Amino acid sequence: MLENFQILETTCETLGPIIGLVKGVLSIIQFGIPIVLILLGTIDLGKAVMSSDDKEVKASQGRLIKRFIYAILVFFVVLLVDLVMGLVDSNKDEDSGISAESWSECWKNS
Repeated sequence: MLENFQILETTCETLGPIIGLVKGVLSIIQFGIPIVLILLGTIDLGKAVMSSDDKEVKASQGRLIKRFIYAILVFFVVLLVDLVMGLVDSNKDEDSGISAESWSECWKNS
């Protein structure tokens, strides 16, 4: 039982760089992908307006709205991951007395 506790104590030191990398990728996903989606939708709509085709303008508006919704959903992925990490923190094994608090602290500090 003491060995398990020691493993939990060193997880932030050993997994800190990996958790930092994951958080960096999630930040890129959270901000980069929505910006790209909205820019692509705007460019498509601009092309449709320049072509003066009403049917193409309506189709481009629909695609822009869908891309905007996808951008919002992607943006909130990071919030969902933080929520899951918070739920992991609240999980505690009563028999062994080991909790996931070190994971939560490491996630917040990375």
